[in-house]
Amino acid sequence: MGRTAMSTRELQRAGVLARVVAKTLSLHAAAELMAVTYRQAKRLCRRYRQHGAAGLTHRATGRASNRQADATTRTRALALIREKYSGGVDDRFGPTLAAEHLASEDGLAVDHETLRRWMLAAGLWSRARKRSPHRRRRERKAHFGELVQLDGSFHRWFEDRGADSCLLTLVDDATGRSLGRFGPQETIWAAVTVLRAWIDQYGVPRALYTDWKNVYVRRPNQEERATGAEPLTQFGRMCAVLGIKIIPASSPQAKGRIERNHGTHQDRLVKKLRRKRIADLDAANRFLEAEYWTDHNRRFAQAASDRVDFHLAVPRSVRLDTVFRLEEKRIVSKTGSCGTTIGCCNWSDRAVGRRHAGPSWCTRRSTARSRFAIATA
Repeated sequence: MGRTAMSTRELQRAGVLARVVAKTLSLHAAAELMAVTYRQAKRLCRRYRQHGAAGLTHRATGRASNRQADATTRTRALALIREKYSGGVDDRFGPTLAAEHLASEDGLAVDHETLRRWMLAAGLWSRARKRSPHRRRRERKAHFGELVQLDGSFHRWFEDRGADSCLLTLVDDATGRSLGRFGPQETIWAAVTVLRAWIDQYGVPRALYTDWKNVYVRRPNQEERATGAEPLTQFGRMCAVLGIKIIPASSPQAKGRIERNHGTHQDRLVKKLRRKRIADLDAANRFLEAEYWTDHNRRFAQAASDRVDFHLAVPRSVRLDTVFRLEEKRIVSKTGSCGTTIGCCNWSDRAVGRRHAGPSWCTRRSTARSRFAIATA
């Protein structure tokens, strides 16, 4: 049922027509005040004389819409929500997500706003008061690939079905396009895996926006402060080879776009994993790659304000396998030996230009104090 009371406009018209009936206002002036034609003003005045103020109420007031969904559809939708998509505050599906799953899983197409009204009336949803904005949000970058935010989200992604894990996500600042993978922790190799997947799909981004975890950035040591050398982590060195600038954020609020993205995943992705009964990292990553990111980007990504793509192709002279590896710098001692904690590895003698393979302790005749870069195989 629609409204039954008179609207503000109808009450205002009643006041104007009362002056016309009292002969203190002409019908021409009343038509101008009500913003209607003279002929419409005559029809309204006639209805007011016959039925009073109630005669000005729209004739469709209180009637059911001709386009409303039938009662069977409403009953079925609410029954499915109670059975499959309801629960506590953290478990229940919101109207938008519930509408998506009703369409995809149950073959029941209902507009999310219609479903919202039904759920509110049935007590299956409650209006959440939105918090007023604390500060003005930073404008998005103009180009796809100009800045990509990288961050991990630790959460009970599998609820009680599996261990806590980390979803490491990349989000393009200009478009909101996302890509990510699950892992046990936020490590160098977790970051390398998701960055390489992004490069394979889109190209090399110009910059990464990260936090101050020592996976990505670190403070300079004493030697670097003395020489002015740039302090690089292993991941930072890999990015430097590809020309990717790492920009560390000073607070979670500074990278609010990816933090809000985490909130979306913690709501939608957890429930989708529950519906799929996924409880391990391998199955979850297959679901992300096959279904989730495609659907998420279709729903939430937007066009960049400038159509020029800022991603770069990997240079032909660069092999990603030689970029994404650990390296340690060592100096040959006076005894002609050098050591590393990497283990069995490939290492290059930059002083003599030769490459060797050896165990963690390698002893050979070489110029003392020559420098080596030792890399994992």
